Amino acid sequence: MKLGIVGLPNVGKSTLFNALTNAGAESANYPFCTIEPNVGVVTVPDKRLDFLNDMYHAEKYTPAVIEFVDIAGLVKGASKGEGLGNKFLSNIREVDAIVHVVRCFEDDNIIHVDGSVDPLRDLETINLELIFSDMEMVERRIDRTKKAMKGDKTLASELALFERLHALLSEGKCAREAELDETERSYLHDTPLLTMKPVIYVANVGEDEISEEPLSNPHYAALKEQADKEKSGVLAVCAQLEAEIAELDGEEKAMFLSDLGIEESGLDRLIKESYSLLGLISYLTAGPQEVRAWTITRGTKAPGAAGKIHSDFERGFIRAEIVSYDDLVKCGTMAAAREAGLYRSEGKDYVMKDGDIVLFRFNV
Repeated sequence: MKLGIVGLPNVGKSTLFNALTNAGAESANYPFCTIEPNVGVVTVPDKRLDFLNDMYHAEKYTPAVIEFVDIAGLVKGASKGEGLGNKFLSNIREVDAIVHVVRCFEDDNIIHVDGSVDPLRDLETINLELIFSDMEMVERRIDRTKKAMKGDKTLASELALFERLHALLSEGKCAREAELDETERSYLHDTPLLTMKPVIYVANVGEDEISEEPLSNPHYAALKEQADKEKSGVLAVCAQLEAEIAELDGEEKAMFLSDLGIEESGLDRLIKESYSLLGLISYLTAGPQEVRAWTITRGTKAPGAAGKIHSDFERGFIRAEIVSYDDLVKCGTMAAAREAGLYRSEGKDYVMKDGDIVLFRFNV
């Protein structure tokens, strides 16, 4: 999973990236500090994997990972090449989802590119640039489809979709607000619209407002209301505080979070929100050689999940031997789970569940 961190200059984007990845991306109080996208890979914390590792004392511990890309700050006119617009737009096309950092704190010492803090204005600035870019792409697709229709009348439904999307974009709305069926979604495979990507809004709040729902902050409240309208994810973090948390080890980190009155770091909450937004789950494999988490899309059947490990596993799939994580914890050992009848065999039509611990049987 690749997440692109975007936002206007000086909203705390690179500070958050540094906190998330400890990658040391440059962070400074002037626009365009980030020119080439910084990339950091973050392991996904998973207590279930820790439990399995304690059980098997495995030689190798392999958690799931998320790739974060810190993309250059955007300004008005980016869709026309202003600032670093062209770089921004090409980099953002490559990510699975957008983490849009929005400034929701007041600080006279940190310059705002538009002179004042207004999250809805900032949100609109970036969304409009993405919309303008999408409109150009949709217009080209409409022209191409109209020409192709002269010899192929079956393209009428495809043309209707792109005309509908163009009308939506013309109203200043994002393409993800359109309700599409599976056939319509297939028309978009070779037209990667920026505003079709799922979004998580990250409200960068002050240190004294760090709670999961700081509704006393009017900037956050306005952003949450807009995110709810869009059915986008939203969470509040203090990027500066996350940078401090990132420097701590496990025990110190737990004590620090406890003192702040919060249960999880911003990173942990962002990862959970990302999985939820993209419809992702994890299944687990375990043994003396390795314990490992594998990320799949919710609704994936057993052979498809097996294919994540190796294509031969999917091609020669026989069955999946499964015990749920909760059942294993309840029983204490695999042997006890077998005796209780909770270790079961599933076939090709089995839909994988989050936390399934699996051994795939195959033959090629």
